[in-house]
Amino acid sequence: MSRGQKRRKPEEANRVDRAFRFVDDRLGISHFTRKALNKIFPDHWSFMIGEIAMYCLVILIVTGIYLTFFFVPATKEVVYQGRYAPLRGVEMSQAYASTLDISFNVRAGLVMRQMHHWAALVFIAAIVVHLCRVFFTGAFRRPRELNWMVGLTLLVLAIGNGFFGYSLLDDLLSGTGVRVAYSIALAVPVAGTWLAFLFFGGEFPNTEFITRFYILHVLIVPALIVGLLSAHLAIVWRQKHTQFKGPGRTEGNIVGSRLWPQYAAKSAALFLLVAAVLALLGGLAQINPVWLYGPYKATQAAAATSGSQPDWYMGWVDGALRIMPAWEIRAFGHTVANPFFPGAVMPGVTFGVLYLWPFLERRFTGDREPHNLLDRPRDAPFRTALGAATLAFYGILLLAGGNDILAGIFRIAPEVITNTFRVLIFAVPLAVFVVTRGVCRGLARDDLHPTRPPPGGLVVRTATGGFETVDGPDDGRPSEPVVDAWKPPPVDSG
Repeated sequence: MSRGQKRRKPEEANRVDRAFRFVDDRLGISHFTRKALNKIFPDHWSFMIGEIAMYCLVILIVTGIYLTFFFVPATKEVVYQGRYAPLRGVEMSQAYASTLDISFNVRAGLVMRQMHHWAALVFIAAIVVHLCRVFFTGAFRRPRELNWMVGLTLLVLAIGNGFFGYSLLDDLLSGTGVRVAYSIALAVPVAGTWLAFLFFGGEFPNTEFITRFYILHVLIVPALIVGLLSAHLAIVWRQKHTQFKGPGRTEGNIVGSRLWPQYAAKSAALFLLVAAVLALLGGLAQINPVWLYGPYKATQAAAATSGSQPDWYMGWVDGALRIMPAWEIRAFGHTVANPFFPGAVMPGVTFGVLYLWPFLERRFTGDREPHNLLDRPRDAPFRTALGAATLAFYGILLLAGGNDILAGIFRIAPEVITNTFRVLIFAVPLAVFVVTRGVCRGLARDDLHPTRPPPGGLVVRTATGGFETVDGPDDGRPSEPVVDAWKPPPVDSG
């Protein structure tokens, strides 16, 4: 190395240092960065579930961008002449034809398509599990009611965008789902025709709905999701994180790991794990093989009425439609069609109650204090039992969405299966509520953990054949926790 090169390196370093100082003097980046990197996050594994959803969103965006280069959101009829021989010479929309080309002609197209689909399923599942964790531990209580509502809105947008996405392909299965959604929209009293025109472009099938769904799927709804997710994270950052009760943990501190380097390392490893699992699923686990279904034709739609199920996050609505009795109401000169009750009223009531739950619980319990320490589910038996019963209710609806499949497996008449679910939809949640509340009360009374040994140590056998008592296993808390002390916001007594 020459002397000139050795002389230039310190000079280049000085220039870089001066540039950083120039920016820092004007924006104060170093102070914010230092404070941010020292931020404390709890160590409990359940706090990582929300991050799984965030990383699935990253994979969705990356794979979605790739797919937009090749997908054609048009309903113009073309004659397929691609690689998939069974469909050659068949008339289909450009949207369906481009989906086949992505699956068979585009390099890595099928892997990207399947990664995108799997990521959507895991994304919504992670949001649901994350919301369950928040609900059962009481993390929605003051001052986090607003963030609870933001999270619920993210779930609604994610479900809607998932439906818009798999409806774009214009295959027989997705077309059947769009037809059902159109019927639900049309069944809404007074506003039904307007809703059908807004989202579907008029009477279905038509040439407008794919273009409208495409704009919603790739532009409007993703922008709303990213915006709300950013607001969600900003609120968490501002209000500090919740944590479970334990030694050294109070309403005014946070015990856990610093953002850098411990928490950042865990978070980066989780992202790589999520990406690897989704890539593995995209490459090895077939999902939504649209080439087997064929293009959607209104004259052939009856072929998909049996054995067709939507993705799991829409399955509970499908199940409600299947087991709902054939009831209709006529009032004020209008007929309220049957799909309105299971397809619009039930989801509306579901999310309406969820949005209002923090305020309902505060009203009935009288607890208006701010909470930064989480409840154990056993400490709120009624809330835990109600949540478990609600999950059982929608689990039964999800199973009811496959009543025709179950009828074929067990060789039972579909009517018998449907009537059975009409009984189970009330019996199972009631039983789950009673059992869960009893279990929670028992655990709270004995103050025992269901998966940990009782206090007093463990009895182990020694090498000489005797027995001795040793201390129980570590409960997972760090021996020297990092504590971030802070003052909670003032409490408004009114």
